Amino acid sequence: MKRILLLLLLSVSVTPAWALTPEEKGLEIAKNADLRDSGWGDQKQTLEMVLRNKQGQESRRQIRGRSLEVTGDGDKSMSIFDSPADVKGTAFLSFTHVNKPDDQWLYLPALKRVKRIASKNKSGPFMGSEFAFEDMSSQEVDKYTYKWLRDETLDGKEVYVIERIPVDKNSGYTRQIVWLDKEIDQPLKVEFYDRKDSLLKTLVPSDYKEYLGKYWRPGQMMMNNHQNGKSTLLIFSEYSFNNGFTDRDFDQNSLKRAR
Repeated sequence: MKRILLLLLLSVSVTPAWALTPEEKGLEIAKNADLRDSGWGDQKQTLEMVLRNKQGQESRRQIRGRSLEVTGDGDKSMSIFDSPADVKGTAFLSFTHVNKPDDQWLYLPALKRVKRIASKNKSGPFMGSEFAFEDMSSQEVDKYTYKWLRDETLDGKEVYVIERIPVDKNSGYTRQIVWLDKEIDQPLKVEFYDRKDSLLKTLVPSDYKEYLGKYWRPGQMMMNNHQNGKSTLLIFSEYSFNNGFTDRDFDQNSLKRAR
């Protein structure tokens, strides 16, 4: 009887060996989400970028995007601007890396040259939008450290709320707070805090649809800048997978060939 009582006392007074710290739980959530979204190979899609200034005036840009999944490193992606005329032919190439700074280039047709984006400049705005160059990289797990904050409900959906801190010292953000949908392992909201740890921007992806019976992609992504009153809306359509892309479709020469 005493032995049974002792075991009962131990079971309620000792922390289980498998209990996770908030940091371990945050990392586990991030790894599970990344694993679930692995294996898609390549994809392409069309985008409409809607830029709004503080007064609500709009300008629109038409873009084609394509991506290549890379095993053992971050993904490769390219964005090609088709309109309006002043940006037509501009192309952006990004090689995301896991353990070193990303490589990014911008082809400017008016100058007929490729410009490399320096690491220290990746917090700058991408093509005048409220997305930074670093936002255009794939979100690899090892680019951040993590901490689970809480579970809650957002817009009727059960979510994990986690904090992630960029490892890159040149990041424009001190931290990000992510609301991750537990059902599809995709973000429903992301808050970005600037180098003074003030709220800078909020990203809201929405209208998710499932592709290939497994992979979820947003129909829209709205980025609101709380400090300048501007916003950028990305509208996605015509997602396509298994397009047969190779590394040659994502080299610097392909920037100049982009049409």
